[in-house]
Amino acid sequence: MRSRDIVVIGASRGGFQGLKVLVSQLPADLPAALFIVLHIGRHASVLPELLTSWGPLAARYATHGEKVERGIILVAPPDRHLVLAEGRVWLNEGAKENFARPAADPLFRSAAMEYGARVVGVVMSGDLDDGAAGLANIRSQRGFTIVQDPDDCEAPSMPRAALGSCGADLLCVERELSRCILAAVGGMSATAGFEGTQMSRQVFEQEARIAVNGLSSIEALDEVGERSALTCPDCGGALWRIKDDHPMRYRCHTGHAFTGLSLEDGIASNSEEAVWSAIRAVHERVIFAKERQRWAERSGNADQIEIEQARIDEAQRLVELLREATKLAPSPAK
Repeated sequence: MRSRDIVVIGASRGGFQGLKVLVSQLPADLPAALFIVLHIGRHASVLPELLTSWGPLAARYATHGEKVERGIILVAPPDRHLVLAEGRVWLNEGAKENFARPAADPLFRSAAMEYGARVVGVVMSGDLDDGAAGLANIRSQRGFTIVQDPDDCEAPSMPRAALGSCGADLLCVERELSRCILAAVGGMSATAGFEGTQMSRQVFEQEARIAVNGLSSIEALDEVGERSALTCPDCGGALWRIKDDHPMRYRCHTGHAFTGLSLEDGIASNSEEAVWSAIRAVHERVIFAKERQRWAERSGNADQIEIEQARIDEAQRLVELLREATKLAPSPAK
């Protein structure tokens, strides 16, 4: 029987209620340390107090440098990544991953690096694909993986991405999550490996170091990725496509990281912003042309009035085309 005593959980939209159900069913003598990342961004949260009130285990925000301890729930604080290394908990303000800080991937990746087969990784309800790469890291190190059934989620995108990335040892509905975690901690056998979970060891270790240090040097990225023509939707920096494709992911030299769906969402968002910026610029041409037309009217310059009207008509046609472009642009699935 394999001992598993590190449980890492990632959740976003729709995960709040699921966490309530989960912790209410866990035993007070849980023989594992439990770590939770919920996408709360910079916002103050009373999640630890609520988790404590909902179940028998004490929960609190993780503190930098504290030792990993069984029987306690540690929550990633607002705007801090939570990672595990050297038997301790570390917090950092590294670049966002999949537009989130805290994000599940840095926690999952560092747990897999530090504890290997002792880890139970859980992906719950949420948008986009945070946790997919990290869960693949856990499975590649022979940890145990649990995914909430997408059909049971308010936001099924994160679970679907996780399943597409590496599959799962257990797929379960919200009310069964605690039972599944207890089974995994108790030594339940993992299923046969998912095709694609044999990740490059070099890539895995380098990404795990980045998760712990919160930094991405150009030299380190050149080791694990290939420079891409794409740019980071967060900061505009160059992107490297990570050589290991399980799942497809990208990193920029300032530290931002994206799995495929998150990058698609970022590019789509930036494209829409660019179109609206163009609409604003063209609309200003209309405003200015109308002002010049009124000036021409006051001056009695008929030729200039016609010239400005032609400019107005052309600009208004362009605005309509740009507006149509915003309607046609597809949005990534969530």
